[in-house]
Amino acid sequence: MNQQHLPLAQHFGYGRLLRYTFPAIVMMVITSVYTVVDGFFVSNFVGKISFAAVNFVFPVIMILGSVGFMFGTGGGALIAKTLGEGNHERANRLFSLVVFAALLCGVILAAAALVFLRPLLALLGAQGQLLHDSVVYGTILLLALPFFILQYEFQCLFATAGKPKLGLVVTLAAGLTNMVLDALFVVGLRWGLAGAAGATAFSQLVGGLIPVLYFARPNRSWLRLGRFVPERKALAVVCTNGASELLSNISSSLVSLLFNLQLIRYAGENGVAAYGVLMYVCLCATRLGSRCMLPPVASRIRLHVGGGWCSRGDRRAAGRSCQRENDSRGLYAPEKPYAFWHREKARQYPWPIFEGRGITKMARRGFLSGPFQL
Repeated sequence: MNQQHLPLAQHFGYGRLLRYTFPAIVMMVITSVYTVVDGFFVSNFVGKISFAAVNFVFPVIMILGSVGFMFGTGGGALIAKTLGEGNHERANRLFSLVVFAALLCGVILAAAALVFLRPLLALLGAQGQLLHDSVVYGTILLLALPFFILQYEFQCLFATAGKPKLGLVVTLAAGLTNMVLDALFVVGLRWGLAGAAGATAFSQLVGGLIPVLYFARPNRSWLRLGRFVPERKALAVVCTNGASELLSNISSSLVSLLFNLQLIRYAGENGVAAYGVLMYVCLCATRLGSRCMLPPVASRIRLHVGGGWCSRGDRRAAGRSCQRENDSRGLYAPEKPYAFWHREKARQYPWPIFEGRGITKMARRGFLSGPFQL
């Protein structure tokens, strides 16, 4: 089989690079919308404290879910290199290994987090109703954590398999599931915060299970799940390659936890809720950055290295493309959140629970200063 027929083996410039990575960018934005959708329904149909609980506990879930990025980016690079070397059988074994390892880690992390969730949230300052709601929301999401990790992992591995558009379709299906079930559980059945958490858990189940079913059967991609042999050295390489992405996501979520810790002390639930509104817009803006491009680009370079086609010029060209995109994002990103705020205020953005309670004022001040970190 000629490895240069692989989708990742094509030499492409900035335009083709954007077209190839665009599905990955959209997938990241849609995944970020999970908590935004929950926040919308909870704030309008449940209450302010429940909304604050969603934003208070979600960084913990994100820290645990970032393990999927580690296996996705690190595994994708190693699998692509193996494909470039022409060893498709071992590539499939490695693919199966990283998927199983991510699933196993998800089960272990979920079990441990269920035990320590309440003490951790109490340590961070949650009390009373906020603590209760945070535990309810977090417990339900932890039950779906293995599939959440798989969803993050497959966002990277779909590009390695040469099926980024299919990954976008799966993520869209998961996002629509979240929206529809939020409306059904929260508004229709009036299940409150537990309904919002259940909707998100079901959407993560869709995003993590569909790729497993697709790759477990004969398919048109370059990868397929099957039997594997545990390889400690390969897992070490995967974890090392993906450690930077893991730490990057952990650090951003850890910052949110520290913000919540201070806000709950000085501004109470209102401060946590206002910070949540600010982060909803900033989170979607930052997902448009070059971090979303790196896994597909890394897979492409690794495949070329394995096949012996990657020159120093190719690597430099890929780096320049990512840097160009990152620079262009920096020009518009700081302006977006504040413009978004005023545009939505003009449309009377439907968060009526916030009016007259100081949250709108705090969020507006945050938009004046926070966006420049982007």
